[in-house]
Amino acid sequence: MQLLDVVHPAAKTLVDIAKSQDAEIGDGTTSVVVMAGSLMTAAKPFVQEGVHPQVIIRAFRRALGVAVARLKELGVPLVEGGSAETRRALLEKCAKTSMNSKLISSYQDFFAPLVVDCISCLDEDMDLKLVGMKKVPGGSVTESFLVKGVAFKRTFSYAGFEQQPKTFENPKILLLNLELELQSEASNAEVRLKDPAQYQSIVDAEWEIIYDKLAKCVASGAQIILSKKPIGDLATQYFADRDLFCAGRVTNADLERVARATRGRIQTTVHGLTPDVLGQCAHFEERQVGAERYNLFTGCPEAKTATLVLRGGAEQFIDETERSLHDSLMIVKNCFKSSTIVAGGGATELEVSRALKDFSRTLMGKEQLIVAAFAKALEIIPRQLADNAGFDSTDVLNRLRQKHAVAGAGTWFGVDIDREGICDTMDLGVWEPVNSKINSLSAATEAACLVLSIDETVKNPKSQDAQLHQGGPPGMGRGMGRGMGGRGQPMSAAMGGGGMKAMMGGGRGRGIRAYRGKGGK
Repeated sequence: MQLLDVVHPAAKTLVDIAKSQDAEIGDGTTSVVVMAGSLMTAAKPFVQEGVHPQVIIRAFRRALGVAVARLKELGVPLVEGGSAETRRALLEKCAKTSMNSKLISSYQDFFAPLVVDCISCLDEDMDLKLVGMKKVPGGSVTESFLVKGVAFKRTFSYAGFEQQPKTFENPKILLLNLELELQSEASNAEVRLKDPAQYQSIVDAEWEIIYDKLAKCVASGAQIILSKKPIGDLATQYFADRDLFCAGRVTNADLERVARATRGRIQTTVHGLTPDVLGQCAHFEERQVGAERYNLFTGCPEAKTATLVLRGGAEQFIDETERSLHDSLMIVKNCFKSSTIVAGGGATELEVSRALKDFSRTLMGKEQLIVAAFAKALEIIPRQLADNAGFDSTDVLNRLRQKHAVAGAGTWFGVDIDREGICDTMDLGVWEPVNSKINSLSAATEAACLVLSIDETVKNPKSQDAQLHQGGPPGMGRGMGRGMGGRGQPMSAAMGGGGMKAMMGGGRGRGIRAYRGKGGK
């Protein structure tokens, strides 16, 4: 949805709640939009019958409160005691659940352990900005790998780079934010000399400055020098002669991740370098990955970051893999934080729907009907799952309603995609964080209430005229259906003003009837 240029205000609201769900939870963006559309469809008959929108909004929000309370009751702890291996297995199941509807669902057994390992590398904040994803076209999907540290593509390099060593054990790492090359003069620089010999002194001073910087970098004891700014050919060859590795033009995100992982500090000057500003890792190497070369830092003492190197046959597939893994990372992150889950496959929505139907019978007046309609709207999730799988959604939904009708008997029964029926999705390992369900239901309800609260939309007629004439000269309009009348008029107006009726002989007597009696009758 981020790529869509949405103009309609109601559609913009749906895009906004999808972005909110992605930022907060990371998964369930499609579900929240589908649910919002279902709630608005449920409200439409009441609006047409003349029920005031505020009455509907109050009932929806009351139903939301009951639904959220029921979701919290349904939530079960992810691990009720047990070893770390048991907890890891459960987290991998959550990661697989988020991949079930993605393009990489057939590779979920391969990617789920990588996702859990990746989140385990982060600190308590679990900032996903510290997880790098590098895409390398070519090869098989199963050639993707996780670096428990930092990996980034080899940056632009000058002559002498190939002479530098490409592997280090326990290296010291110097991180810089300054140029290590000769500075070019400003375009309007002016130097006045009285003696030609003074020119050589200026040139010598420039060389002394750059050589002094390079000597201080070497004296610091660092074996790897990384800089956000360029490292020129002189510095590259200088470091190569001393068996040091350097890389310039490293992106800010990669440099920050190297600093977090190696305990290094980014320096803006080479003066006063002390051992405590240098980073360190257990192993560094430059490895060939497909057609590219990557710099890998592993065994970092503060490995608060990780990098996923993704492979695949086409860029579009790798892009989809990146998006899918982002959703899985967010789900596992939320499981690490909350450790409370519910079953997927539409089971939770049907159980909440049943609770809301029971609650609606305790109400009086219009609210009873509106809350019941809210409850029925939640059935869109299992219905859509069945439709997407090619099942008879009516049959599947009736069987699910029968299971959930008895309180406590079929709480976790949802759509069984594998066997075209229903099953206990909790036992099957189809799990989702309860926070994801609460957030999606809340966002969908608020979006529906926002659209209901709009009395009328106003559009500037001038902007309509501008759109009418956009895309062609006056008289052509925006396609063959408009503007055939010479000044952007509709076709019916251009051909007499009476539309199809006038053209067929009605209205003003024009059209086919006007020609009767002329040459025939």
